[in-house]
Amino acid sequence: MVGINYAPDLIGVAKYNAELCESLAAEGHDVRVITAPPYYPAWKTPTDFRSSYFRSKWIGGVRVRRAPIYVPQHPSGAKRLVHHASFALSSAVPLLIDALSWRPDVMIAVAPSLMSAALVSFVARRVGAKSWLHVQDLEVDAAFDLGLLRNHSLRKWMLRAEAAILKSFDHVSTISEAMLLRLAIKGLAPNKALEVRNWIDTSAICPGSRMTKYRQELKLGDDDIVALYSGTMSHKQGLELIVEAAIKLEHSHPHIHFILAGGGPRKKRLEDMASGHANVHFLGLQPNESFNELMATADFHLIPQKAAAADLVLPSKLGAIFASARPVIAMAEEGTGLAAEVTGAGIVIPPGDSSALEVAICQLSEAPALRRRCGEEGRKRALDRWDRRTIVRRWAEVIAGQRSSSEKEGLDPTAVNDNIGLLGEDAVR
Repeated sequence: MVGINYAPDLIGVAKYNAELCESLAAEGHDVRVITAPPYYPAWKTPTDFRSSYFRSKWIGGVRVRRAPIYVPQHPSGAKRLVHHASFALSSAVPLLIDALSWRPDVMIAVAPSLMSAALVSFVARRVGAKSWLHVQDLEVDAAFDLGLLRNHSLRKWMLRAEAAILKSFDHVSTISEAMLLRLAIKGLAPNKALEVRNWIDTSAICPGSRMTKYRQELKLGDDDIVALYSGTMSHKQGLELIVEAAIKLEHSHPHIHFILAGGGPRKKRLEDMASGHANVHFLGLQPNESFNELMATADFHLIPQKAAAADLVLPSKLGAIFASARPVIAMAEEGTGLAAEVTGAGIVIPPGDSSALEVAICQLSEAPALRRRCGEEGRKRALDRWDRRTIVRRWAEVIAGQRSSSEKEGLDPTAVNDNIGLLGEDAVR
């Protein structure tokens, strides 16, 4: 696997890359990873990783080799391009060495970073390996739709490059049905694409008492209502909407408190916005062993979203929210994948609509029966659609099937889709 994110980063793509590779290794497969040093979401490389470039280390039965990258302290659109380009260049050396000397059966690239993926499919063809691209994020669409990049000519060039990279792989997977449709619009043949959604460990994330250590630390009582956002604080979430709603509700609904937990490039701006408002609380990125307690602290969760980001990604945090048996208020356009996931287990409101967010917050805060009913439905969906063991096991089986097929002329894509079964829909018990 070649991917810019990997453990020990705790959130985002790194978590899923590591869990997939460790699951494959646990099944007896020989797995090697080429990745970057940890840097996300703080956009800063820890000191003890700055001298370990190109050195291999075994993590969870997986051999992990790290390549140096440029990590911008303030990641603008242009700096992000350089960031990804640096990984594409530095990862090329260990990729070529491993591919030519080790001769893998399957080579997997994860987007982000799409730049490094181009070489993966090229080398796989040269060494007789099957190539697999897993798209966690539609990087080009996100960069331009969110205004991180604006040059029209650059967008046309990047879209052409993206389409060529997608078509160069034997198989392409992504994490939601809406993203599958986006890939089809980009010209990817349907028989090459499949849905493999992100997962959650439903035994580790489970319903718990809302009176947690976090409420004690923040001096919140049983009568206080907590609306929680947990995750990365970057441009595409629209987290300013939460702070704006909190400020407007501070005096009329003083019992409603807002917790924003995590880190990222927008956190400082959010803290400045919320300065002086006692109903907004910030926490850092929480360790895995405390994550279930953090999720249980909430009476309901928040997934804000800018309109421009609609269906660019199905937030992986949704699985954890459902598993914790708490309802969610999600910003999503009707008919999108996120709206379909949330309906019945929470409230769906239009992206970017701060007034609708205030109304939904007040509605859930005053309706304990509705919160309980939505939370129970969410837990059921987590078990049916998001369970880690089922999804990872089935994906591992299909990837392992690529190994046995690598000596044949080709693999029937229909069989792949049948085996995957659109994992998110069939992953049960």
